[in-house]
Amino acid sequence: MKRTELREHIFKLVFGVEFNPPEELQEQIQLYLDQEEIAGEADREYITEKTKAVAAHAEEIDSLINKQSARWKTKRMNKADLSILRLAVYEMKMDEDVPVSVAINEAVELAKRFGGEDSSSFINGVLAKLVD
Repeated sequence: MKRTELREHIFKLVFGVEFNPPEELQEQIQLYLDQEEIAGEADREYITEKTKAVAAHAEEIDSLINKQSARWKTKRMNKADLSILRLAVYEMKMDEDVPVSVAINEAVELAKRFGGEDSSSFINGVLAKLVD
């Protein structure tokens, strides 16, 4: 499976974190992977580990996002945009395997597919401010 496809699955799981108790994360991941019929063990492991990592760093990630989004704090953001931002910020700041430009581009593409009308420009603007 391509990284873009894997990232989409991770985004969907990160989005679901907002609606389920943290202690159910592993169960939610397992249900999702089984429902989507993701068979490759390496893909399943990649999705699982990255989803858990984003969830584990959510507080730190949200702090970084809040510093860059002047009028839209994470509590006010729509959940799709917030989930895309969390995944992208994790990739930019904590995942050395993903180049920053790739993380931003992939986040903008996810926003075009799953966000609102202005989501892609909003996400691009916030992430651009996070580039060191």
